[in-house]
Amino acid sequence: MRVLLVGGTGLISTAITRELVAADHDVVCFTRGESDARVPDSVEFVHGDRNDVERLRELRALEIDCVIDMVCFTPERAEEAVSAFGNAIEQYVFCSTVDVYHRPPERNPVTESAAREPAVSEYGARKAAAEDVLLDAHGEAFATTVIRPWSTYGEGGPVLHTLGTGTYYVDRIRKGKPIVVHGDGTSLWGPCHREDVARAFVNAVGNRTAYGEAYHVTSEEVITWNQYHRRVASALGAPEPDLVHVPTELLVAAVPDRTGMLEDHFRYSTVFDNAKARRDLDFEYTIPFEEGVRRTVECLDAEDAIEPWDDENDDDLIAAWRDSTAEFRARLE
Repeated sequence: MRVLLVGGTGLISTAITRELVAADHDVVCFTRGESDARVPDSVEFVHGDRNDVERLRELRALEIDCVIDMVCFTPERAEEAVSAFGNAIEQYVFCSTVDVYHRPPERNPVTESAAREPAVSEYGARKAAAEDVLLDAHGEAFATTVIRPWSTYGEGGPVLHTLGTGTYYVDRIRKGKPIVVHGDGTSLWGPCHREDVARAFVNAVGNRTAYGEAYHVTSEEVITWNQYHRRVASALGAPEPDLVHVPTELLVAAVPDRTGMLEDHFRYSTVFDNAKARRDLDFEYTIPFEEGVRRTVECLDAEDAIEPWDDENDDDLIAAWRDSTAEFRARLE
């Protein structure tokens, strides 16, 4: 098929572009032209702003069979996509997110029919509303397929941690510095490498079984945050990490500018059921977390993108917490 990838040079979409070419699709990437991501030479590029409605409509002239949209984040943008591509393409594949679901979930594992209201964040609520627009258009404007990734990582991106995306975390792990962990470190998290996620997107293209459906494409190596940090250390040949557990509520109050991801995502224990994607999209989890971390950090090293361990004030935060807990114990004694 002739596939238009809207936003074709991001973390997930670069992998999708490569997998589409490997699957013998004719690929066009619509981007702003601001990335130097490495993709096959056969990929055609057209440039413009996804939010420019007129430019979006002009893409109809490319005679596309399928659109994969990685950068639609609101129902308004979804409506513009229906207007631009309605009755001009066969299939529209929308990159959504598991953030559309209410958290904590009523039960685990979470299936695609789980409650979406209220969504875990404003971002999730907007994505859910965009899903509704595109699924309402299914069968009239085009066939709609929705894919909901979770925590996708890989080369070109960071290694997440309790306090966000700062790459100084890697240096702290390597040097055996204390690592801040929210709560008691037993909440669950499931990173999935971008290549595994990308193959599911590609297997949805032209797949009539996937028309009108939504799918989870998430990790099948769901681990606690304590295990997460230990596996990162193991992957990098680093010492056993010194994990400093701080209650989530106190972290959010102490460093609100660094805990947005923690407040909306990391603190919840969730497991997402991938059975539907395994059945219809041949989804496979093939890259173990430790292997994926090694590859991700090798890329960060090659780009000289790892900040020094003291780039943030984690040591001050840790010292304050340890002092307060020591005082607490002393008072009880």
